[in-house]
Amino acid sequence: MSADPVLEARVARIAAELRCLVCQNQTIADSNAELAVDLRQQVREMLQRGDSEAQILAYMTQRYGDFVLYRPPLKSTTALLWFGPGVLLVGGVAVLLIVLRRRNRMDADRFEADPDEDGPTAGAEREPGPTA
Repeated sequence: MSADPVLEARVARIAAELRCLVCQNQTIADSNAELAVDLRQQVREMLQRGDSEAQILAYMTQRYGDFVLYRPPLKSTTALLWFGPGVLLVGGVAVLLIVLRRRNRMDADRFEADPDEDGPTAGAEREPGPTA
């Protein structure tokens, strides 16, 4: 940690943009993993050298790839990261609607009766069928 609060604020801002490569669901600002601590220290040293935020992010991206960015840019290689969840959600809703429509069109006798329904077969034991 540096005694300069302005430097530490810049480190925190940049660290909030970089993904912890160990934790993967946290930024290096939030992570206590050894690699995250090392990366924060490296960011601090680069800022003390006079590197800009853009230069630091470019260096980290060059070294670790777009995955290190907590919000990766929209490219052909990262399109699945951006649109994958939406496509899966739309696909899941479509499958659910298809299944429900087909089920509504089926006759009631195609479904098994609930065991707790009061009906002629409720509580009656089934006759054993032929065993194979």
